[in-house]
Amino acid sequence: MSLSVNCPNCGAEVVFRSAALPARVCDYCHSLLSRSDTGVMVVGKSSPLPFDVSPVQIGMRGRIEDQPFEVIGRVRWAWTDGAWNEWLLLFGDGSHGWLGDAMGQFMLMRERPFSQVQTRTLKDIGKGKEAVPGAEITLDARKLTIVDARDVLCIAAEGELPFTPTPGWRVYSVDLRGPKGECASLQRDTLATSFYQGHYVTLAELAPTGLRAFEGWTLPAYAA
Repeated sequence: MSLSVNCPNCGAEVVFRSAALPARVCDYCHSLLSRSDTGVMVVGKSSPLPFDVSPVQIGMRGRIEDQPFEVIGRVRWAWTDGAWNEWLLLFGDGSHGWLGDAMGQFMLMRERPFSQVQTRTLKDIGKGKEAVPGAEITLDARKLTIVDARDVLCIAAEGELPFTPTPGWRVYSVDLRGPKGECASLQRDTLATSFYQGHYVTLAELAPTGLRAFEGWTLPAYAA
């Protein structure tokens, strides 16, 4: 059930689509809002989102794994040589997932409690050990390879989110990939470790509507 409130900073209407999500960026003044039983309060301010060439945008709808979804949030991450988006999806059953969007590739993932990850290598990384790109692990009887590990920075956010994406938030990010399109991501900061697991998808597989058009890119026929 959605909740409509006024932004405590600018007074604009702010809609929380999901009761399970505690954070929201005001579309007008970019204040970071946190929701609790006592109300909605301002806890910071998000930086303006830099221009990018992603076809995904807030409000895009689609269908995957027999479920409809809508894009309701985004976090923009950066490192010294580039940046990528992580889009929050609200599914028809009320659950959430993430669509990683980097260099034209898309990764559909859902969060998994890190306590369920019974792999020594990942547990050690969660405790502070550095990941070794090229190292192989076995997770749920599947082989995954660590393909990337780096410190990254949250530079901006929009929409609804399951956490407060404060600009300047730094995490250690580790990406893993399997031989059949499997993927996983570990993110560690000074307080906790989060783990996400899923698989690569194509834009066409998402059956998208409401894609973002931009100069130099033609909307595909399936999205018309």
